[in-house]
Amino acid sequence: MAETRSAARPWLSAYPSGIPAEIDVAGLGTLVDLFEDCMARSGGRPALRSFGAEVSYAALGASAEAVAAWLAAQGLAKGDRVAIMMPNVAAYPATIFGVLLAGCTVVNVNPLYTPRELTAQLNDAGARVLFVLENFAHTVAAALPDLNLERIVLTGPGDGLGLKGRLITLASRHLKKAVPAYRFPEGLAPRYEAVVRAGRGMPKVRVAVEPDDLAFLQYTGGTTGIAKAAMLTHRNIMANVEQCRIWFRVSAEDGRARVMITALPLYHIFALTCCFFFFMKVGGCCLLIANPRDADGFIKTLKGSRFTHFSGVNTLFNLLINHPRIGEVDFSNLDFVIAGGMAVQAAVAEKWKAITGSAIVEGYGLSETSPVVCVNPPDLAEWSGTIGYALPSTDVSIRGLDGREVAEGEPGELCVQGPQVMAGYWKRPDETARATTPDGYFRTGDVAVLQSDGQVRIVDRMKDMILVSGFNVYPNEIEDVLASHPGVLECAVVGAVHAETGEMVVAHVVRRDGAITTDALRSYAREQLTGYKVPRRVVFHDALPKTNVGKVLRRALRDDPPGP
Repeated sequence: MAETRSAARPWLSAYPSGIPAEIDVAGLGTLVDLFEDCMARSGGRPALRSFGAEVSYAALGASAEAVAAWLAAQGLAKGDRVAIMMPNVAAYPATIFGVLLAGCTVVNVNPLYTPRELTAQLNDAGARVLFVLENFAHTVAAALPDLNLERIVLTGPGDGLGLKGRLITLASRHLKKAVPAYRFPEGLAPRYEAVVRAGRGMPKVRVAVEPDDLAFLQYTGGTTGIAKAAMLTHRNIMANVEQCRIWFRVSAEDGRARVMITALPLYHIFALTCCFFFFMKVGGCCLLIANPRDADGFIKTLKGSRFTHFSGVNTLFNLLINHPRIGEVDFSNLDFVIAGGMAVQAAVAEKWKAITGSAIVEGYGLSETSPVVCVNPPDLAEWSGTIGYALPSTDVSIRGLDGREVAEGEPGELCVQGPQVMAGYWKRPDETARATTPDGYFRTGDVAVLQSDGQVRIVDRMKDMILVSGFNVYPNEIEDVLASHPGVLECAVVGAVHAETGEMVVAHVVRRDGAITTDALRSYAREQLTGYKVPRRVVFHDALPKTNVGKVLRRALRDDPPGP
């Protein structure tokens, strides 16, 4: 029988020198092992920076131990679920490690959820305890009658930062008026600082955790749009951390002072693994950005920092490069800039490189894959437009609707095998089966092409593909063209029903130049795209709908189509 392309794994021959085909999955250990290793090795080094204050590994570890002891004292046991509802503040990392040390499972929650969304997620997860930033406590209070929480731990934005942190929290409450009114029954909602003080006086807790134990319930729309939780084990996360460490050739032993700009929220799998756990593993420091949408504040933080690594999504890079003071930021110490979460547009990548001198290294992943599947080499000279190569111990297969591998260079669904692939969807065996091929590959729902040199190029999401008169149209391609127009600040392309062609292309645009017209954009697109790909309609917006991570919500644009 002829060797299949997945068995041949053509990307291996293109690996940079010294990168192995496989990692030692058996020797990975758990996230508790990672915690103990980095505390022993890096105790005096800075682990976090938040609002201008530093937290050492030793201080982070002490707070995490206290949280674990307190959870155990509340009767929580191995496997119980604990939810965390915070942006990037210093209490978040300590809480994550505390929950894991207690043998519990972390349920990451978007703090911008509505009461309805919060209720659905916490009840589905069966969470017993919730840690929440007080700025969002009013949402929890509104949902409380429908929740089954035993304790709600209230945190302030400066918790864990000493005296300066207390001043930051007071300013948030009384100067910025950032904490809407809320009320909880007496005794239900202790303060985070009180929990840490109490935990420090309790016996140290260390639950026996195994690599296949559940570490995270990571909620995602997945490939069907139904909210469900990817079950990520300690082995899944540890495997992906090790894959990234090997690929990016970093080590805690070299003594390098590494600082990662952590602007993407830690409740998102990209930041959780690629910023937090990866940098803990190598003894680095996460510079936490609590609100990256505050572009002025973000630029101010960057100007006052000496950072070596940067992670982001296309919209975040676009926000920064269009800020009038971006030229005042020193990017000269950057080792690499990593992008994921959504496709990077060529116009954004080119301008970023021109301003910073560093190429964007694009990767690809999903919540279900912990998240990284593929990534470009870190020493990339120019943005490649691909998602690079499958990581060590990872197999990718491009398949047609019949489940068979397509011919080289042909588009098909990207399917993945590897130690970073989830254990399944929480309480949804039907969804797990639907997302798994008969031979055990995870179906990503993304259309991709495997090139002859082993690189993978994402074409688009299968569900976002537009069918115009029988022709497949991929929004990413059209967005890339429109984004290159000097009058376009942001754009998104979706399909809409059309009586003659079945579907038509609709472009949603935020103008940089208020004078730009529909005719001008359509004419520009016609110069670079075949006729059926040219937007039939252009809708102008002041802003595009986005997730809290900054991904454009094409679904929201489809659900609110333009008039006839």
